[in-house]
Amino acid sequence: MSAPPFTLVGLDHVVLLVDDMQTALAFYRGVLGCADGYSYPALGMEQLWCGAALIVLWDITHPGAAGAVPPVAGGRNVDHLCIATGPFAPAALRDHLAARGVAIEREAVHGGARGIGHSFYFRDPFGNLLEVKGPAEYPDGRG
Repeated sequence: MSAPPFTLVGLDHVVLLVDDMQTALAFYRGVLGCADGYSYPALGMEQLWCGAALIVLWDITHPGAAGAVPPVAGGRNVDHLCIATGPFAPAALRDHLAARGVAIEREAVHGGARGIGHSFYFRDPFGNLLEVKGPAEYPDGRG
């Protein structure tokens, strides 16, 4: 089989499910020293800078997080893992995943630790949601 149509560059962000946004923000800001990043109030989501990556806090008590709420109390706490890559052609990545029997759940262009770029979401064989995110296509506003 051929190699993937991208190069790995590291982790972009991790999404943590929380049920008290103010407590979560106080912890990640005050204890870890994370700086404010992107904010998605319609989703109940706040992103905080952790070095060059983001920690994303998603408040499952917010109506915008309905799809992230674990089906069973005490269920999962991590929504997905985002893997940063080098540049890729979206069509080549679609073909690469299809050839390996991997179903794409979603494509999006949105913000991450390196700015706004193209993402593909799919699951590993164990049901974990992975996001492969290309480099920034648009500036992210950080100097």
